[in-house]
Amino acid sequence: MSEARTPADIEADIVSRRRELAATLDEIAVRVHPRTIAGDAKAKAAAAVDRTAGRAYVAANRAVADVAAQFVDEKGSPRLERVIPVAFVAVALVGGLFALTARRRRG
Repeated sequence: MSEARTPADIEADIVSRRRELAATLDEIAVRVHPRTIAGDAKAKAAAAVDRTAGRAYVAANRAVADVAAQFVDEKGSPRLERVIPVAFVAVALVGGLFALTARRRRG
């Protein structure tokens, strides 16, 4: 059988339990404090924004890589059969915008 506990043992247990309870109550008070709750909400929102921005960056990077792959071959050389028509279209658009702007200034 187990040994009988002395009053000093019981008192020591009570003191120990009071300390544990005080620490637990302090922790609860910190967790339910409005600043803690607001800080947690702010941290969660920031994490969500970071995740969203990260996903957007990855998607944009993938899209740019896909477009670049259309104009460059496996060796990294430009695919002239695709670059030249796009360059002509770009020059035509810029020229058209320039002409439109010049016409509006005159008129």
